[in-house]
Amino acid sequence: MVFSSILFLLYFLPTFLLIYFLCPTRWKNEVALVASCFFYMWGAPEFFMVVLVSLLADFYLVQLFNHSKNGLRKRIFYLAIFLNVGVLLFAKYLNFFVGNINELSNIFTGQTFAWKNIALPIGVSFITFQKLSYVIDCYRSKVQPLERLRDYMLYILLFPQLIAGPIVRFNEVASQLLNRADQDTIDYKLSGLFRFIIGLSKKVLIANVLGGVVDEIFQLSAHEIPTSLAWLGIIAYSLQIYFDFSGYSDMAIGIAKMLGFRFPENFNFPYVSQNITEFWRRWHITLSNWMRDYLYIPLGGNRVSKRRLYFNLWMVFLISGFWHGAAWTFIFWGAFHGLFLILDRLFLVDLFKRIGKLPSVVLTYVIVLLGWVFFRCERIGDAFLYIHQMFAFDFTQVGIYIPNKFFVFLVVGLIFAFSGYFSVVEKRAEEWYERINTNSFLLMNKGFVSILLCWWCLIEIFGSDFNPFIYFKF
Repeated sequence: MVFSSILFLLYFLPTFLLIYFLCPTRWKNEVALVASCFFYMWGAPEFFMVVLVSLLADFYLVQLFNHSKNGLRKRIFYLAIFLNVGVLLFAKYLNFFVGNINELSNIFTGQTFAWKNIALPIGVSFITFQKLSYVIDCYRSKVQPLERLRDYMLYILLFPQLIAGPIVRFNEVASQLLNRADQDTIDYKLSGLFRFIIGLSKKVLIANVLGGVVDEIFQLSAHEIPTSLAWLGIIAYSLQIYFDFSGYSDMAIGIAKMLGFRFPENFNFPYVSQNITEFWRRWHITLSNWMRDYLYIPLGGNRVSKRRLYFNLWMVFLISGFWHGAAWTFIFWGAFHGLFLILDRLFLVDLFKRIGKLPSVVLTYVIVLLGWVFFRCERIGDAFLYIHQMFAFDFTQVGIYIPNKFFVFLVVGLIFAFSGYFSVVEKRAEEWYERINTNSFLLMNKGFVSILLCWWCLIEIFGSDFNPFIYFKF
């Protein structure tokens, strides 16, 4: 069930919120859990029992190692980690491994294995990372395990973040699962509603408009794409994926606020970054923080030799790329960013500081664009051909119709994506999102903007059948 669909906006969400707000406080968690189970089963009923069994295993294994000591405690912990990682590897990557083995076997022996592809459960990557955070946080004694299974199920299955994040770590919401009284206010709910509408607008009014043309450009053979169209396609894609994913994150954060939860921020004007290291502090922040705390630091973090540190950086982002998808293009994309993180440590950060802010932002954005080519293309060879065309100075004409609406929202997207270049905008963005009760003038303006944007989004949704979420497939 897509957040930007008529089914969700006009039926599921209003019905759920009405029941949730009217029910007594002691039943709110149960209402949210039932709605979340329904939400997941609507999209993937065949996988719900698999998710449920894995939740039961996690909950009781954590209870077991929490009451065990020394060696037994560690063995149970490793078992819980193995089960979670094993399910992810089996569901998401077994097709990839078997496919590559078959290709090698066909080359050397002319034979292949008979294999029926495994269907990918929706949201499996995000669910697994949240489950792992619960197991690890409890093992490290950062938080106490939950006493009731239904509270743990609510943490994992809470529908706003269930499919595509943000990745909410257990220690960030542990107390909120049991008590949200301080955040159960009308101001908090209105702030969440406004945040949801902003995210919906990002998705429907910018990402969807750009996405249709982006798909047409990338469906062309890489040899046919002239230089101008190649640059137009990848710039538009960079905005599409940004407003698509940040829009979903805004909607998830907004719905959570309406329920009394505070989810972590996931984006902070990533395209105004002055180096790739800063980019990953601003893009998909919850994933970067997860990788840092649960992978990079356990590998030694900064407390190792420079050679080992560079290896750790590269390995973490290689894994990050693989987490995004079971394809060599994603692995290459992760290795690409890992390489530039190493180069940042070696000399790029110092170099970019010397050349000034604007050139640094432009060069970093170009590096990010080159990475997005590998992320968007299905084959590495096609990605290299596309990059070649970007710098081929080929200005032949290709018969592809691009409506004026695309260029209008391309400019709008660029303005909003890069407005954070000015520090005053970045600082005011949080106030615009959060401080709904500062004064009546701000409240009135936000109310007017919300009504206008919501009406516009509904018109666009009714008039278009192009409504994918890029990160759903991860």
